[in-house]
Amino acid sequence: MRLINSPFAPQAPITPVGPRGLWPPLDFTLGALACCGACVFTNPLEVVKTRLQLQGELQARGSYQRHYRGVLQALWVVGSTDGLRGLQKGLTAALLYQGLMNGVRLGFYSYTEATGLTDAPGGSLISGAAAGALGAFIASPAYLVKTHLQAQTVAAIAVGHQHNHQWFGPHSCLTALTAAMISGVAVTITMTPFDVISTRLYNQPVDEFKRGRLYCGFVDCLMKVCATEGILGLYKGMTPVFVRLAPHTVLSMLIWDVLRQRALLYRH
Repeated sequence: MRLINSPFAPQAPITPVGPRGLWPPLDFTLGALACCGACVFTNPLEVVKTRLQLQGELQARGSYQRHYRGVLQALWVVGSTDGLRGLQKGLTAALLYQGLMNGVRLGFYSYTEATGLTDAPGGSLISGAAAGALGAFIASPAYLVKTHLQAQTVAAIAVGHQHNHQWFGPHSCLTALTAAMISGVAVTITMTPFDVISTRLYNQPVDEFKRGRLYCGFVDCLMKVCATEGILGLYKGMTPVFVRLAPHTVLSMLIWDVLRQRALLYRH
C-alpha cells in the first residue's frame, strides 16, 4: 500500500531561499533617502546640540555667559532670535552628510549580506564596522561644513568660533549649482521609467498594419516590463540618463541664472 502525504514518506530536500540583494545603486539611494527624510525633522536638535557643545569652549565653568541652558530653552532661543530658518541651519550640508554616510553604510552592509560575508563567524561585526568607517570617512567633509553652518548665528547668542560662511547667498552661483544637481537627481528618478517605456514603444517591431507587435500602448508596456523584468526594469539605463541630464540641467540652470541677473541689472 502506498503512503500518500505520510510523515514517514521520504521528503524532497527543501532548499532555503534567502532574500535577494537589491541592486547596489538602488540600495544606496534608498538608504540615503530614508536618512535624509529623518534628517529634515531632527536637524533642529542637531543645531541645538552643536551650540551646547561649543558653549564655554576652553573656559572654566561659571566664567562665561550661558546662552543655552537646555534643549527646549535652546530651541526657543534659536527660533526667536534666528527665526524658524535658524532651526534648520546647515540643512543642505546635513542632508549631504546623511545621504553620503548612511547611503554608503547601509548600502555596503546590505551588499555584504547579499554576498554572504555576514554569514561567516564574526562577519556581521566586521561588515558593520567596515561599513560605518567607510561611510564616516566619505562623509567627513560634509560634517565639517555642517558644523560650521550650524554654529553660525548673530553675535547676541554666538558660541564658539564664527566662520561666517556666505556660500549660499541669494545671488550665489553655488546656490543655482546645488539646486540644479538636486533637480537633476529628482528628474532622473522620476523620468527614467517613462524614458524606458518610450524607448521600448519607439523601438518595437510593427506588423503590416503598423501596429506594435510587442506592446499595445503605454500601460501595456508598463505592465509587461514590471511582470517580466521587475520594477528595476523600469530603471535600466538610469546611470547614463543622470550622466547626460545632470550636466545639461546644471548648465541650463547656471546660464539661466546668469542671464536673468544680467537682465535685471539692465532693467534697473
